[in-house]
Amino acid sequence: MIILGIHDGHDAGAVLFKDNEIYAVNEERLNRVKKYRGFPRLSLKTVLEMAQISPKDVDVIAVAGLFRRQKRLFELEAELKKVFGRDFKAKTIFVEHHLAHAASAYYSSGLRESLVLTIDAAGDGLSSTVSIGRDGELIRIAQSTYIDSLGDFYASITELLGFKPMRHEGKVMSLAAYGRPTYELSSIIELNGLSFENHLKAIGVEATKKLAEFFSFPLERAKEISSNLKKGIMDGELERKAIEIAASAQAHLEKLVEELGFKLKDYKLPVSYAGGVAQNVKANAVLRRMFGDIWVFPAMDDAGLAFGAAAYVKAQLERLYGKWMPFKLEHVYLGPSYSEGFIEEILGKLGLEYEEVDPSFVADTLIEGKIVGLFQGSMEYGPRALGNRSILADPRNPDVKNKLNLALRRDVFQPFAPSILEEDFPRYIDDLTGEPNRFMTMSYVASEEFKEIAPAVVHVDGTTRPQSVTSDVSPAYYKIIREFKKKSGVGAVLNTSFNMHGEPIVCSPHDAIKTFREAKLDVLILEKFAIYRY
Repeated sequence: MIILGIHDGHDAGAVLFKDNEIYAVNEERLNRVKKYRGFPRLSLKTVLEMAQISPKDVDVIAVAGLFRRQKRLFELEAELKKVFGRDFKAKTIFVEHHLAHAASAYYSSGLRESLVLTIDAAGDGLSSTVSIGRDGELIRIAQSTYIDSLGDFYASITELLGFKPMRHEGKVMSLAAYGRPTYELSSIIELNGLSFENHLKAIGVEATKKLAEFFSFPLERAKEISSNLKKGIMDGELERKAIEIAASAQAHLEKLVEELGFKLKDYKLPVSYAGGVAQNVKANAVLRRMFGDIWVFPAMDDAGLAFGAAAYVKAQLERLYGKWMPFKLEHVYLGPSYSEGFIEEILGKLGLEYEEVDPSFVADTLIEGKIVGLFQGSMEYGPRALGNRSILADPRNPDVKNKLNLALRRDVFQPFAPSILEEDFPRYIDDLTGEPNRFMTMSYVASEEFKEIAPAVVHVDGTTRPQSVTSDVSPAYYKIIREFKKKSGVGAVLNTSFNMHGEPIVCSPHDAIKTFREAKLDVLILEKFAIYRY
């Protein structure tokens, strides 16, 4: 059975299930338009090519999301007709937005029975759901409407502080660590049973305006204030107030997630989780500490909807024929890869000098204080670079943060994350519960040792968002970190995504070379080939 998942909308993408094989890529990586909204033409073409099949081989087309205005629906149908012919409707199934989120979490968790939580801004009229997954069936037991949206609340805070809503919520979370919560926000939004209740009775820009009145915050100066914060100017009266608002919003989000968690504990089941709010690694950590561990789908935002739609249809067909079994997603290296021969040909055409190197060379380069662009294997699916499309640096040197922020045009208050050898994870993490996290979906409290030896990857509040690296899942990346440990004594490297701020993570060798030059990185590793900045 070959099932194609398509998300036609915000964070468009395509996923293909071909028996036990999975191929996945989002449109932004291919057309280089961040968070691309529309039909995933290139993604669709790419997953078919990776699977080495033609459109006629696809048995089911699973489309994420039900509601589209008439024009958008006709556009979608026209695109599908171009690829699959006039009979495309016979094999097309639409999967509701939050059902796709829930499916992405449950059907990738490896659990036979699970609580399944989805929280985002909105989709198909809902903003959150609670379901029980049991023997491959998803049974919804609670939901919140698009008005009662916890995700929209946080997005409105993001807009209030001068950042881009639905894109820069991570900046608010990072900024919150610099302040203390000073505002009580239960009068804005609170939990009601297993659902949320928005007392503002407004969303989007109208909610942002009401929040500006609540905080007595000058919305007309938000861009100016956020610009100062991006540069590290935090001592002004309005800048300090912005930090207090961020800290208060983050604290309230964590409080509501914790309250929901207490109610969910009565079910005595593990938790699977997806949706845009699941990008908030601090709130995820609250649930992890309550449940011992939780599964957060690695492509948790709308970029993972194509996966969820396909996974849902696949599971239902397997249930129909009595063949459903739990499946655990072990890695997200599901995107395009490029052969050494292809890369060598590109380097020759561009007239770039290169040499063949090994993991020991990369470790030496990092120890010399250089910044390395690492491009190898299949591209990661989801928002995190996990060693195949990464920029690496020495985590022992706190000054490297300023160097990277300048090179990548990042906001100075945002932290960097580490990739840690799995055997060193318990030593470097103080509040480890459950399995070491391989997908950077969770924050942890750094141990005193890790704070001392790797200050460049510990946030101002003593937390870190690590990736656990194993030799079986990421053998090439594991060897680099192991070599770095042999030479430095530290079993971790600084790992940030291979892209300029505001751009998608690189996909192709051409993307990598372009970003390498623009960021003026010291060394670029393309599989076994190294090129240098002159």
